[in-house]
Amino acid sequence: MDKPPRTFWQIWNMSFGFLGIQFGWGLQMANMSAIYEYLGARADQIPMLWLAAPLTGLIVQPIIGHASDRTWGRLGRRRPYFLTGAILSSAALILMPRCGALWMAAGLLWVLDASINISMEPFRAFVADLLPEFQRTRGFAMQSLFIGLGAVVASALPYLLTNVFHVGGTASAGGIPFTVRLSFYIGAAAFLGAVLWTVFTTKEYPPDNFAEFEKQKAAAHGLGAGAREILKSIREMPRTMRQLAWVQICTWMGLFCMWLYFPVAVARNVFGAPDTVSPLYTAGVEWAGICFGMYSLVCFGFSFVLPFLARQFGRKVTHSFCLLCGGLGLLSVGVVHDKYVLLISMVGVGIAWASTLSMPYAILAGSLPSGKTGVYMGIFNFFIVIPEITASLVFGWVMAHLLNNNRLAAVVAGGIFFILAAVLTQRVEDLYDVRQRSGVLPRGAVVAKT
Repeated sequence: MDKPPRTFWQIWNMSFGFLGIQFGWGLQMANMSAIYEYLGARADQIPMLWLAAPLTGLIVQPIIGHASDRTWGRLGRRRPYFLTGAILSSAALILMPRCGALWMAAGLLWVLDASINISMEPFRAFVADLLPEFQRTRGFAMQSLFIGLGAVVASALPYLLTNVFHVGGTASAGGIPFTVRLSFYIGAAAFLGAVLWTVFTTKEYPPDNFAEFEKQKAAAHGLGAGAREILKSIREMPRTMRQLAWVQICTWMGLFCMWLYFPVAVARNVFGAPDTVSPLYTAGVEWAGICFGMYSLVCFGFSFVLPFLARQFGRKVTHSFCLLCGGLGLLSVGVVHDKYVLLISMVGVGIAWASTLSMPYAILAGSLPSGKTGVYMGIFNFFIVIPEITASLVFGWVMAHLLNNNRLAAVVAGGIFFILAAVLTQRVEDLYDVRQRSGVLPRGAVVAKT
């Protein structure tokens, strides 16, 4: 069907749920390594303890994508999954900071990540479902905007509660500060509330042909049929998707290195904390949250600029430039010894993060066959989680035997991966750009006005 252009506020509403989803991710990324160390984990154990995030994504996202392609009910196609994931994630966020043992936190992270993935995966397909092709860059950029905004608040919450609102309270039995616990409770409410906003303000298009839809649904009924359909889709993966795969692998290797070790590197290498019980350690982790908030704030602001840059220079050139900025930002962390200068390093990371959350998906959406957007968006997640699984399984050994548990060196390695991803982006064929150059599509189509 021909999809009518959407107004700014309609795109705003359909993307608003990502604000809540990012509260879940932001709190997790900024605090989980520290929570693990509070509960007694060593530096070389942290990558394995993070294995939950990529493994659940590898399993859950293609299944949810395939299921949502075959779903239609009172709430539509994707919205039932948004809502279910939000309810489960909110419950896990409430329970996480109450853990008193390392094994409890590790187990609950599996539940939290699976639940976030249930909500997140259909949101990528949601944009492709509802927007015409020339508006998809704006749609995915709007998701980046809300991801940045949510992460700013989520990452900085413990610091703000301690230093701005002067919230007190005793640590939990596992040593987790009260401000961290309160941040997770606030995040749970924000997650559910934001997703509910999108569920109730945005309607979905029904299938064009219900008879054909029911036929396809029946053909893919059952676990075995679903697995065969997913495997078939992997074999028939579009060429553009295969090219983007290598970009994603390198990008997310870089991000995972940063998320794993940046908070504890700041605490130990910049603040000089000798151990986890030192007040300097808590202060360093809180400042790392501010740094994460900084790159998320840049992501939020830069998301307004991304559609303009993509129109002027093309999506490939724009994405390469942004990844290069991120790589230089992480490399600079290796020579920074002032906590305020770290905020400048995070500017480059924020530019790369904004593009990573939008450009690959905008490029990918134009290459996908009709009726398979959900499953292919789920499969595309493989190229996020495979490098994360690799890092989880291997990087502990690298830290112990090659980097001498130097957390700062791990962050610098992330910058090198970003630069490699920037180079590989130039190999990608963007079909939308190809069609524009051939005259099939007009360049700079006009969007609906608010």
